[in-house]
Amino acid sequence: MSTDVGLLIVGGSRAYDPALASLGREVERRVVETPFGPSAPIRILELGGRAVGFLSRHGETGYATAAPWVNYRANVYAAKELGVTRIVAWSGPGAIHPGLAPGDLVLPHDLIDLTKTRPSTFYAGRGIGFLRQNPVFCPEVREALRRGLDHEGIAYRDGATYVCTEGPRLETPAEVRFMAAAGGDLVGMTVVPEVFLARELEICYAPLCYVSNYAEGVRDLPYRPGVLFEGTLPPREAERVEQALERFPGILARVAAHLETGDRTCPCKDAMLRYKERGDVGEDWHGWVVPPGEEQRR
Repeated sequence: MSTDVGLLIVGGSRAYDPALASLGREVERRVVETPFGPSAPIRILELGGRAVGFLSRHGETGYATAAPWVNYRANVYAAKELGVTRIVAWSGPGAIHPGLAPGDLVLPHDLIDLTKTRPSTFYAGRGIGFLRQNPVFCPEVREALRRGLDHEGIAYRDGATYVCTEGPRLETPAEVRFMAAAGGDLVGMTVVPEVFLARELEICYAPLCYVSNYAEGVRDLPYRPGVLFEGTLPPREAERVEQALERFPGILARVAAHLETGDRTCPCKDAMLRYKERGDVGEDWHGWVVPPGEEQRR
């Protein structure tokens, strides 16, 4: 088995659950030192005879790091260092759209960024990074996700707008109404800035979402103290969420197989082409990145 890692799976909530994380036999575990600090551990798994990386975004033994404090730059930099060209991420947002319910699987196609404090570029202080964000998510990775879901016979919604908020608090009813008026279908906390950072390093990226609760005000739900989401995940629908999570290993194995062969023909691989052709950057991507503290020197 080759140890080159072309595909990285970024696990969201519950990725630390052994039943979900054990997609294949672990052959290596790497923590990559980056200019932005150490990455989260990346487990190199043997999955169907190929090497696939797996990174648990929030920690490996529990929900140790909430979304605002994930070191997204270190994680995406580490992925590039390991040779990753494609990232499949999962996220557990809340449902804004009235046709969605906890446990539903969704392939978003668009994004609204309402985060406030997260570093979202590798190119601070430089005159580069003016990159188009349409398609927001890699069409080839989305197609592989479709094929994986279809092969497993799993129903899903193809197309939705994901609204990313800062967190860790949940959103107010007025904020959710604002998001709905703007066309938001889902609200979560983790896709940004991963997707933007991946594009800057010419890595393909697409998420698979499982709806984990109702966004505030979408349903008239009583407050329930001491439980996850405090009542926005009704007990009768919690089992559907568990069933959705249990499907992830099979889906991701199929996705990895679909992405195994073929050159990339998507726009993601040429995101920085204009800057290369102008001579602003070279082919070595390490020289594109501005380490923390060097912004004023560029």
